[in-house]
Amino acid sequence: MHCGRLLVKTLKAQVIGQNAIYWRNSKATLHQLAANGTFGDTVLPSSSYQVPEDIMAARARHSNEYSLVDAYRKYGHLKADVNPVYANKQVVPELEPTQYGVSPSLDPSAGSVLYSQENYASLDQLTNSLKQLYCGPVGIEFMHLPTAAEREWFAREIESGTLLEPFTDDEKIHMLKLLLKSKCLDVFLSSKFPSVKRYSGEGAEALMCFYFYTFGTLAQSGVPHVAVGMAHRGRLNLLTGLLELPLAALFSKMLGRAEFSEEFLFTGDTLMHMTSAAEMLFTDGSRTLVEMLANPSHLEAVNPVALGYTRALHRRRGVGQYTAPPRCSATSCETVLSGAPSSSAPVALLVHGDAALRGQGVLQETLMMTSVPHFSVGGALHVVVNNQIGFTTEAAGRASDVALVSRVPIISVNGEQPEAVARAARLAVLYQQRFGRDVFVDVLCWRHHGHNELDNPRLTNPRMYNIVDAKTPIPEQYAAALVQQQVITEAQVTEYTRDVTEEMTRCYEKAQSYSPPASIIHSRWDGLTQSPQSCVEVWDTGVPTDTLKFVAAKSVEIPPAFNVHPHLLRTHVAGRLKRLNDSAAALDWATAEAMALGSILLQGVGVRLSGQDVGRGTFAHRNCQLVDQTTEARYEPLNHLTDDQTAYLEVANSILSEEAVLGFEYGMSINNKDVLHLWEAQFGDFFNGAQTVIDAFISSGESKWLYQSGLVLMLPHGFDGAGPEHSSCRIERFLTDSQSAEHIADSSGTNWTVATPTTPAQYFHLLRQQIVRPYRKPLIIVAPKTMLRMPAATSHISHMAPGTHFLPVIDDASVRESDGVRRVVFVSGKHFYALADERAKRGISDTALVRVESLCPFPAHELHHVLKKYSKAKKLVWAQEEPRNMGAWPFVFPRFLNICGAKVSYAGREPLCTPAVGVTERHRQEASHILDLVFA
Repeated sequence: MHCGRLLVKTLKAQVIGQNAIYWRNSKATLHQLAANGTFGDTVLPSSSYQVPEDIMAARARHSNEYSLVDAYRKYGHLKADVNPVYANKQVVPELEPTQYGVSPSLDPSAGSVLYSQENYASLDQLTNSLKQLYCGPVGIEFMHLPTAAEREWFAREIESGTLLEPFTDDEKIHMLKLLLKSKCLDVFLSSKFPSVKRYSGEGAEALMCFYFYTFGTLAQSGVPHVAVGMAHRGRLNLLTGLLELPLAALFSKMLGRAEFSEEFLFTGDTLMHMTSAAEMLFTDGSRTLVEMLANPSHLEAVNPVALGYTRALHRRRGVGQYTAPPRCSATSCETVLSGAPSSSAPVALLVHGDAALRGQGVLQETLMMTSVPHFSVGGALHVVVNNQIGFTTEAAGRASDVALVSRVPIISVNGEQPEAVARAARLAVLYQQRFGRDVFVDVLCWRHHGHNELDNPRLTNPRMYNIVDAKTPIPEQYAAALVQQQVITEAQVTEYTRDVTEEMTRCYEKAQSYSPPASIIHSRWDGLTQSPQSCVEVWDTGVPTDTLKFVAAKSVEIPPAFNVHPHLLRTHVAGRLKRLNDSAAALDWATAEAMALGSILLQGVGVRLSGQDVGRGTFAHRNCQLVDQTTEARYEPLNHLTDDQTAYLEVANSILSEEAVLGFEYGMSINNKDVLHLWEAQFGDFFNGAQTVIDAFISSGESKWLYQSGLVLMLPHGFDGAGPEHSSCRIERFLTDSQSAEHIADSSGTNWTVATPTTPAQYFHLLRQQIVRPYRKPLIIVAPKTMLRMPAATSHISHMAPGTHFLPVIDDASVRESDGVRRVVFVSGKHFYALADERAKRGISDTALVRVESLCPFPAHELHHVLKKYSKAKKLVWAQEEPRNMGAWPFVFPRFLNICGAKVSYAGREPLCTPAVGVTERHRQEASHILDLVFA
């Protein structure tokens, strides 16, 4: 059913009311941005580091001793006692003192080459101290780091005894309770749900100490929010042990009940994808909000999503690379720095599996991506749950070696030593907060079960499991150690274990009657609802003409001293102004986009445009980010619309990555409803490198997790003889991923919109619709290539004025008498213009060309009207460029038949295994044949 409502976002009144003010400021002169970056790319002043003179002098005086110390800094981790399964028998010749000519007896001042500043009377004393510092249960690789400041910082922290500082009795008891609580959960679940895969934390219980001290140290550093991306291993232990997921909710889910209130429409997800968030308060009064994100079962795919989510937190708080937005006045524009970007900036914690860390390329993409402006989050914390077996097959090399690609530190730690794990966590956080870079903590542990509780790894790894099966559980190991230290008694351990188990039993009894809380979709989505399921809404997305002209003029206004490329000055700047001054002129695609984005910014809604070279645009049509031809400074005119501008455009030119970048953008989009997020593929089919993100997150995130996303995917599409690649954005894949039904009419409740706009005005309305509606849905735009500069594919400014909106179907305006139409050709996208040209060439007057601009939701209501209008037509045709097994045909045919009651015939290419041929002559023959099929 069609609602037939024309609704106007009340916020639009703000734009109308301030229209005169905007015009008054339109001639403001803006100076070039300072050299410290564009919006979202604050560049802090660089600082040099020099080793203190007294340290350098000591190293020169005791060069042999320093060579030995330097060897331990570089190679000590190779002899560290970090593996709880296999004893470290590695021979490291570089650690032999004989290589450095060190005398058995030392000058006591030789100790000054270490930051500990201790006196060593003999070589044995120095060597023993180095072994204790560098070869204990924590091994650290840091000498490959890119700056002296980082290398010296680690040396100072290690040699001053940071990793040897004792814990208080209270701290030890708290750690033991974390371990015992984790173990009790695993034991309880194994007894109540023996056949359920739960990916327990057994053998890796010390991770609970890692999490606690990570969150605590971050809280002490002033970090307000931690976003956790985590796979399955130990997930339930963290959720219930620290993140306050109610046990009754967990047990209810394990009993097969829904995790959300029935007030929402959802499909839900598996047990191991449950989430929770909790504000953790520590004894010193510090606090931080820890939030675990939902994730699919695609290993490591959540990593870029969590980082994008963290980046959105930065944008909302104005920290990190958003510390210094442009400050504009009528005469100048400058960037103001206000403190270190790492202070009070949210942090991402990514939890990896050992085999997935090695094998999943998305992590490598992610590590490379986050060193690029507009994708940095000031360093993420990484922890590897290293079971040393992967799934059931050992892999060569170390899991953490991937970190070496990014030249970040690796802290390896023995997972059987909870205190060492806690120290490693604190050291990692201190480094991340100090330098704003990634850091890896590799927790080497083991597990009794295989990949899950139903696997038996003894079939493939018998020698390893002879060792593992003989091991005492880690909580029992630590409890025995504390009892021996007289920190706690056996009776207290037994009592705590009993109390935890009894509480779990009580929660289990409540699980049968547990009801998920009725609440809004998520606190960050205040004011939003889920989309209607019974109708298709129509929204007025027009903007006053004066405002549009103002925005378009400002979009090419540049500071007097800014040296724009002469070609752009002539075609982009002068050309746009000329069209604006001509009341009859038609506007091109780039101008309509600038007007859409600028009007959105004026409403206080930010915009982020991401992708490969999107500032210029793949086809050099956009140029929303200009580059000074002398200084290479970047300037974004839309960020200088008014003196009091509050919302900004972020132009994020990405690396050549699709999966990581699109995952990052999705993560940003689910965090902030007040930013329009756009991702543009260089060519439409480039999305296929990110298919996991599209299938597991974008198309289904709301249904599985109630995550709303307004992310826009712009996928250039069109058959121009380019060959199998870069012709098609695979429209059929997005239509298959939709929840559109072929037997009943769609509503606005479909999981996303798939649209093929053929005019700039249609594109304009699609973009504005994303922020006007009181809910968020992903938008797939089958974007143009040749239409970007096609004279026929233009729009008059009146098509974007108040009262206008996106048209799901565009009827043939050239038809004078509908009764005379004998053939109706339905078409979608760029192919319409080829058909229109051919119809004119052949002088055909009895054929109507009807554009289907929205494929999902399928516009059944509008098509009913068109079919009724042309009721005397003898032939109904669907024409497309794509092969018969691709494009929209497999999707639209049953809907025309079942919903509209119309049987349409097909005119297009024959089925292919590739989107297009690679021979230009064959391409032309096929294109000609399609025209003959349509107009025969």
